[in-house]
Amino acid sequence: MDLCHLIDRNAAFAPDKPAIHFEGESLSYAAFSVRIERTASALKAEFGVGRGDRVAILSLNRPDYLVLLYACARVGAILVPLNWRLAVAEQLFILTDAGAKVLALEEAFSGVIPELDRSLPGINLVGLDFAPPDGSTFDSLLECDNHDGRNPHADLACPLLIVYTSGTTGRPKGAVLRQEALFWNGVMSQHMHNLTSDDHVLTVLPFFHVGGLNIQTTPALQLGATVTIHSRFTPEAALASFERDRPTLTVLVPTILQAVSDHPGWGAADLSSLKAVATGSTIVPPHLIERFVARGVPVLQVYGSTETCPIAVYTRLGGDLSRAGSTGLPGLCCEAKVIGADGAEVPPGTPGEIAVRGPNVFFEYWGDQDATRDALHDGWYRTGDIGLCDDDGYFWVRDRKKNMIISGGENVYPAEVERVLLEHPDVSECAVIGRPDPRWDEVPIAYVIPRSGRRPDADQLKAHLQAQLARYKVPREIVFVADLPRTALGKVQHFLLKKLDAQSRAQGEVS
Repeated sequence: MDLCHLIDRNAAFAPDKPAIHFEGESLSYAAFSVRIERTASALKAEFGVGRGDRVAILSLNRPDYLVLLYACARVGAILVPLNWRLAVAEQLFILTDAGAKVLALEEAFSGVIPELDRSLPGINLVGLDFAPPDGSTFDSLLECDNHDGRNPHADLACPLLIVYTSGTTGRPKGAVLRQEALFWNGVMSQHMHNLTSDDHVLTVLPFFHVGGLNIQTTPALQLGATVTIHSRFTPEAALASFERDRPTLTVLVPTILQAVSDHPGWGAADLSSLKAVATGSTIVPPHLIERFVARGVPVLQVYGSTETCPIAVYTRLGGDLSRAGSTGLPGLCCEAKVIGADGAEVPPGTPGEIAVRGPNVFFEYWGDQDATRDALHDGWYRTGDIGLCDDDGYFWVRDRKKNMIISGGENVYPAEVERVLLEHPDVSECAVIGRPDPRWDEVPIAYVIPRSGRRPDADQLKAHLQAQLARYKVPREIVFVADLPRTALGKVQHFLLKKLDAQSRAQGEVS
């Protein structure tokens, strides 16, 4: 059995039931199943895609994103979702690192094609909404119905996703998730949300994140529920969908919780169809939870990461939601614990590193045995997040991964920004930290030591960064300094720099 088997069975039980709503149109489970089968057939026949081959996608949310996911499951291939907010240079690195055989993309992101012609000339292009030069259209793939799209060697043990996370070493790492990880993640989502085939999920988070793809979307499709997809989030569209589409569940990260509840239409919006809203990705401000609870909508918290598919720890609908700030209990199908520096579990109430083990945990980092070895110990994934657990087993996350910045729900790793900054001839040394921001939670700030005899310009450095990195990764401010706080071995102490930045702002020295 492969993951696509669940779609086929739902199509058999309820062929006419809507699987996906998108931009005023519906795709039934029967039509969804046929579309997957034809896409899988075309991947095999047209491009020779088989078990282990990588198929990348660069697109906003759309039904064929999910069609491609399940088609890959059927043939045993691996989908590589690309973050459309990344710079072309970042996207090229991922495509090259993954060794993608096929790239499906929207016309809005066709700017990557000229670079592909130079660096990856052998890749097969498929236009989701246009005809790329020397490529195919997705509609033409759907005409392929003379071949069997199944692979008898594809099963739940096959890798299905490579999701790249910004790397602490300055380059992103590809977390490999097997089909079984999505299956068991789906079981935990069902437990968390009391999810049934009668539910209706609204998805506004991007599919290139495991949160948008796997907290509710794929679990709902595994059960035969209905999913409404938005191509991208806007507060107006979300509020309108609450009233028009009547979803029962949705996932909103804290920045989206704030955007929706700050919107002028919030007070009059009809939220009565929602049985719960799930949130996570960062520590959730209590006042945002209170806004929804005051409107009669329970807020469930979920903790996890790309490497856990992402569900690992959560509060459950109908469970104990009274423990303020708690992200809940370990999931139904996995284990979690808090460990000390020696790897041993620490007593309740003692802060330490959160570790997770279970069938939802990633298999490896693509092509990076050292990083895999560092992260996985006897099946336990060491998250790098600091938290504690009480006597009843409830978790609290106290700090985020070392040095990581979360800006508007997006992960920014300082090492990645620093790597690009150091490529500029005017920069001798640098360090990037997160600064609290009322709208984005945090924004990156760069401290730069100029090269001797150089006088770099902040705007020029930002332009240099924007050419290679996504806009949200570019520092909001660049501060020029003579030195940086360091350890005895000369390593920059980011946590101390963050404290100094806060002190400077408090004293009015940094605007």
